Amino acid sequence: MSEWKKLKLSECCSSIADGDHQPPPKAEAGIPFVTISNMTSTNQFDFSDTLFVPQDYYDKLDEKRKARKDDILYSVVGSFGIPVFMKEDKAFVFQRHIAILRPDNEKIVPRFLFYTMLTKDFYAKADAAAIGAAQRTVSLTALRNMEICIPDKIQQSKIVDTLADYDDLIESNQKQIKLLEEAAQRLYKEWFVNLRFPGHEKTEIVDGVPEGWSKGTLGDIAIDSGKRETKDNRKNYSYYLPIDCLPKKSLSYQQMNDIGLAESSLVAFKAKDILFGAMRPYFHKVVVARDNGLTRSTCFVINAKSKDVWEYLLMLLFDTDTIDYATQISVGTTMPYVRWKDFVNMSVLIPTIEMCKKFGEIVNPIINKANLLAEENIKIVEARDRLLPKLMSGEIEVGHDESEC
Repeated sequence: MSEWKKLKLSECCSSIADGDHQPPPKAEAGIPFVTISNMTSTNQFDFSDTLFVPQDYYDKLDEKRKARKDDILYSVVGSFGIPVFMKEDKAFVFQRHIAILRPDNEKIVPRFLFYTMLTKDFYAKADAAAIGAAQRTVSLTALRNMEICIPDKIQQSKIVDTLADYDDLIESNQKQIKLLEEAAQRLYKEWFVNLRFPGHEKTEIVDGVPEGWSKGTLGDIAIDSGKRETKDNRKNYSYYLPIDCLPKKSLSYQQMNDIGLAESSLVAFKAKDILFGAMRPYFHKVVVARDNGLTRSTCFVINAKSKDVWEYLLMLLFDTDTIDYATQISVGTTMPYVRWKDFVNMSVLIPTIEMCKKFGEIVNPIINKANLLAEENIKIVEARDRLLPKLMSGEIEVGHDESEC
């Protein structure tokens, strides 16, 4: 085995800083402003729903606070311990809740440092160093003093190449999921918003309602299908899927919690139920359940009154107009939430059963494919995470038989 040496992060990085400590000025457009909530379960930034800051604010920032290719960003406040590796240069800003590490290329391969910070061992060090109660924080001083073990750069590169194969496959699957879901969204918009459905040329449309269709409410086609449950029965379910595990603007989830974490306000769901994030609905959290599991009452568990309209209902709930409606009727200030009794009164267009069936024949395979890719990603992450600590500790060297991992 090649010789490994121990270094502090401050010794293998040219700088370790954090974001601005003052709230940045907001703008209608400009440079994206990200928070920890934009860090995904696949260790990437989701820039789809950020706020913005003016260009001149970004231009005045210290260079060590501007992310660039090969930097590692690391959450250090609250939900600490999430690393993101920058594969390319991108202009965006963040606050003190996120640290930015600039690896010294003479001493360490940047992506090797990312994989080191992804290990459970490194998280344990961060957890031990975190201070505070309500908002536990890993200080920059503590981060700089954390020690890691590294081999020579040739071995670092070999390890990175091995692990990157897993991440590249995850990223490829993620792109496919996004394309599939966008295709389903476009078809929904084309048929049911723009009313360019099959046969529209020969269908009379009066006051925005095609012949044979009707106006109604969400309650006419949807039911609350969730079942109140207690933690005593949680062993009967596959996993725990609270609102925090639901991705933003994606129908396919890849992060679940162990069922043992399910404690209170539990709601059971079954395969093909639709989970809708009712707490802070503007985060746009809507997913299709793949198994029997538990969530909390901060999510609606919804299904269709008729199986023939399921795909239509799914895409209706996922549509941005529905998210906007839920946001507008929410109650509460700090943690706004939408009430089911209000939500079911949303006005909806109800197509014919025949049209819903045609839509379902096209969309159902799309949703199934996206879910299969999500499940594949979960397995890839598990395989990578089994291999990760063995490579990063030097227990095995690249080139040895890794089939047991």
